[in-house]
Amino acid sequence: MELKNLADGLSVSEQILSSDMYAIKDAGFGGIICNRPDGEEAGQPTFDEIATAAKAAGLEVIHQPIIPGQMSQSDADDFANSVSTMSGPVLAFCRTGARSSMLWSMSQNGA
Repeated sequence: MELKNLADGLSVSEQILSSDMYAIKDAGFGGIICNRPDGEEAGQPTFDEIATAAKAAGLEVIHQPIIPGQMSQSDADDFANSVSTMSGPVLAFCRTGARSSMLWSMSQNGA
């Protein structure tokens, strides 16, 4: 798992696994935002699998799936709201981290 810090309290990552949750918690994160739709790729864990493991580790978790190429300003605004309301630093993820990064960028630029 490679973390990229975008801002105070927000980092992004490529796909995470259920087995990563305690490492994420130990790294100081309080919440996870999943920007990946279920079934996007064979072998990808479902959101329910991620959410169950996250909650067991004491992490908040939100599912905001974004289909590549279909991101809107409303999605970015929802993302920023989720980041601001979750407790502790947030880790957002998708397949590569690009969608999560783009949501943050759009939320900051209003475009």
